[in-house]
Amino acid sequence: MTTTTAPPAPVGESTAPGRRRTRAAARAEGRAAWILALPFCLLFLTFTAWPVLQSLFMSFTDTRSRDLRSPFSVDVVGLENYTRALSDPLFLQSMRNTAYFVLVGVPLTLVVALAAAVALNRGIHRFRAVFRLGFYTPVITSIVAIAVVWRFLLQSDSGLVNTVLGWVGIDGPNWLGDPHWSMPALILMATWRNFGTGMIIFLAGLQAVPWHLHEAAAIDGASSWKRFRYITLPLMRPTILFVSVTTGIGYLQFFEEPFVMTNGGPLNSTISMSMYTYKQFGFGNYGYAASISYVIFVLVAVVTAIQFRLLREER
Repeated sequence: MTTTTAPPAPVGESTAPGRRRTRAAARAEGRAAWILALPFCLLFLTFTAWPVLQSLFMSFTDTRSRDLRSPFSVDVVGLENYTRALSDPLFLQSMRNTAYFVLVGVPLTLVVALAAAVALNRGIHRFRAVFRLGFYTPVITSIVAIAVVWRFLLQSDSGLVNTVLGWVGIDGPNWLGDPHWSMPALILMATWRNFGTGMIIFLAGLQAVPWHLHEAAAIDGASSWKRFRYITLPLMRPTILFVSVTTGIGYLQFFEEPFVMTNGGPLNSTISMSMYTYKQFGFGNYGYAASISYVIFVLVAVVTAIQFRLLREER
């Protein structure tokens, strides 16, 4: 008895049903993903994208508080708000103050955070968790509460800082009333409050550095400083870049410190760009304030790009 076997089906015919099922499953997964993401997309478009586009349009108009009842009566003024901002002496002063705050505050915060991370990683062995908690506590504390406390600490006549300086024969300055000392006082306070975040991130980066590289360099006679400079710092470049960018973005938008402690004074020596924008919104100059907001946005983007250029990994 002979049996006959059917010839094998062509490869295309045998794989076509499986391929169709795979495509159908992929389309089903895509639809499910969009359904799950739809609430977020709607919220993002409604409360983020649309207000951003509206504020961008507003920056090219002469919108004021009186125009809220008749929003269609505003006039499009083009780049007039931007040219006005870049020729406004007070806004230029706020730009200089912000640049001072960033150029001094960001490196100081990074240095203090890195020093604290190195100490916790290798130097401090007992009560390490207590020090970590103590250094990080100011970060999670309300900035308004911190600013109020520091305002009392820095009082010229009865503040704790000048009292302690008087014990060693130093006549402390009028920290918040002298234009020469007001910004350094804010920088010191901001550094004390913010270095805890960088310390935690630096500590994670230090623990990722291979210790055998330090051991090999120590055997070759390299000192602790040389090991730190030529091994630790190069391997920490991505971490330093991240901390520098996040700290710089925050410092470019600093607002609470001068608002609570000095109200921009004395003699506008501590008014920041964000605070100036806030005041323009309070005055009802909505179109002008919106244009200043986008000037700040461009400055943040430029400074961030420069940081990426300077601190990116060498190839």
